[in-house]
Amino acid sequence: MDWGLVFSAVNLIALVAWVFLIAFPRWPSLLSAVLYMGVGLLCLIYSAGLIAVLSGVLPTGGGGANFTSIDGVRAIFSTDVGVTIGWTHYLAFDLFVGLWIARDADAKFFSRWLQAPILLATLMAGPLGLFIWLLIRERRARASGRFQ
Repeated sequence: MDWGLVFSAVNLIALVAWVFLIAFPRWPSLLSAVLYMGVGLLCLIYSAGLIAVLSGVLPTGGGGANFTSIDGVRAIFSTDVGVTIGWTHYLAFDLFVGLWIARDADAKFFSRWLQAPILLATLMAGPLGLFIWLLIRERRARASGRFQ
């Protein structure tokens, strides 16, 4: 299997979903497409790859591959299949978090101009974007006297 091609495909899926999330109107059908054809498809690809690795169909770095030590995780990521599956995991979760931020920000009437850099931060460095959003969200909730 050409893991470079799979890697490129999951990047393209995620990038298209992010462009729709950041730049297009948030119609319910578009948000559903981002969820199911973006996050859902990435989760499916990740799950299929993970099952294939765990069942032994796809090798990952020989012996010692496990999630209990840094050496074990390094062994998982020492192959193209391991990197591709791991990267797909990041893409799926960051996109899911971005979708949640966008929906939450819309529901709280935050401007799309404020949302855009937060969503870009989430795309580029997932937890950083989420942290920024949580700080901004909390600050507004405290200022208004409402905690949600």
